[in-house]
Amino acid sequence: MVLEKVKEIIAKQMGVSADGINAETRLQEDLKADSLDTVELVMAAEEEFGIEIEEDVVLTFKTVGDVVKYIESKQ
Repeated sequence: MVLEKVKEIIAKQMGVSADGINAETRLQEDLKADSLDTVELVMAAEEEFGIEIEEDVVLTFKTVGDVVKYIESKQ
């Protein structure tokens, strides 16, 4: 399941528990992700799912659900 994998990636990248992450979790407000964190998250997701995420699309990601929806649309 894409959400579970994205949660694992975020937990590893951000040093947080995957249990506290859901589709509504906000990247900046809840996880305190800065631009470097976002770049690392995107790179890990691209590697994990074998996709390329365009930079302009990354700027639209506000929640974990946004990331998941994008990945699912590319599979």
